[in-house]
Amino acid sequence: MDVVIALDAGTTGVRAIAFSPELEELASSYRTLTNHFPAPAYVEHDLNELSVITLEVLSEIATWTSDNHHHVRALGITNQRETTVAIDRRADTHDTRAIVWQDRRTSDHCHQLRANGIEPMLRDRTGLVADSYFSATKMSWLIAHGALQHAQQPGLGTIDTFIVWLLTGGAQGGRWLSEPSNASRTLLVDLVSADWCPDLAELFNVPLDFVADIIPSIDHFGDVSHPALSTLRGVPIMCVMGDQQAALFGHAALHPGLAKATYGTGSFLLAHAGDTVPALQEGLITTIAWDLGIHGPLSYAYEGSAFVAGAAIQWLRDELGIISSSAEINELAARVADSAGVSVVPAFSGLGSPQWRSDARGTIMGLSRGVTREHLARATLEALAFQVRAMTDAFAAAGVAVRELRADGGAAASDLLMSVQATASRLVVRRSSSLEATARGAAGGAALATGLIGSLDDYAQMWTSSQSFEPDDPLFLDLAYDAWCRAAERA
Repeated sequence: MDVVIALDAGTTGVRAIAFSPELEELASSYRTLTNHFPAPAYVEHDLNELSVITLEVLSEIATWTSDNHHHVRALGITNQRETTVAIDRRADTHDTRAIVWQDRRTSDHCHQLRANGIEPMLRDRTGLVADSYFSATKMSWLIAHGALQHAQQPGLGTIDTFIVWLLTGGAQGGRWLSEPSNASRTLLVDLVSADWCPDLAELFNVPLDFVADIIPSIDHFGDVSHPALSTLRGVPIMCVMGDQQAALFGHAALHPGLAKATYGTGSFLLAHAGDTVPALQEGLITTIAWDLGIHGPLSYAYEGSAFVAGAAIQWLRDELGIISSSAEINELAARVADSAGVSVVPAFSGLGSPQWRSDARGTIMGLSRGVTREHLARATLEALAFQVRAMTDAFAAAGVAVRELRADGGAAASDLLMSVQATASRLVVRRSSSLEATARGAAGGAALATGLIGSLDDYAQMWTSSQSFEPDDPLFLDLAYDAWCRAAERA
């Protein structure tokens, strides 16, 4: 059959998935990506490792499709968004690591922007806040520290741009392109024009001839031509979206009132906000959802962001050793009826929406001698739900109507977390039949671009949920949430 492949270049790993024309997952390949922590608040990725594992997972899926006599019609790409690269586009290897979106090294720069009264202008032009989460201060830091000093052809960009460049030839003429859902995360793109702002580039000392050309999210980004991917040579790259917008698209949230929560490394809540620039809302950011080119309009989304979600579970596993696998947290947390008064605030990289406090740090409160690892596991799961509750409350306070919450991501497999989320947020939570909604969104865009899916209406009909979770009596959970909010204030 004709198939599409989605490449999901995430924070903790890279996955390639083959999808049928009905967007059923046929086969997948995955490699872990190392996170480097060279100093407090620093988080980095090795671009050479990212290149190798990207080619490995695509090669494995290409071999599978060939062995099963399938024809690959197109490739879709989705990626961690604000992570920033500085490379020599003429070089095959890279000495400078990428600065990951969780990195906080530019917090002082952002504090200075706020102190100088720059943030209101940034909010108005870009929909974002002056926070080191976004790419512009990372780009400034890389330039100031000589990352491009000896580059023959300097390139500044986000991971989407790097992956497209790699797959379309790399140092041998790879294309240097981005699209609005990623570019709008840099603090350098105007929400109305969906293009780079020369005055913002000057503010952050970012030369615009270093950054990528912006084309629609569904468009022809070039053909695969890397020599390691001979089986995919000539396959067109037809869709690129940042991971959270791709997940929103993967849930077929194509109209206002539809929202999704993704529980990955972080937790991200996005709601479709229409096809015109929406009003700014306190505690939330406004972002470009996607530009569907000839297939649909430029659309916007409101977003809430929690920087640590699944990463908190990994911390329990890797640093504290109270679980041996991430899945074990569900069994452990279900053994107790509550967290025994313990509140976990996993602010390892600061607090995102609605607090936007980059100086916050992780906190555990309410400990007593009777607290067990079961209580700590439950408090951590509750923290994931409470972070999203803080966002849904901000959505409600802003008058952003959300009819239901569609959920995906690895942690969404937990029935306990989904039940807590429904009760805490007072919303019906519908777990996607595919927890890989991010990859599904990229595949859906590629399938739409190549005619495997006839229209957006046909695409919307393909989304299904595996289970719905109804809100329960919120009394005791509200008390726990109040305690969590007090812990967050102290953090």
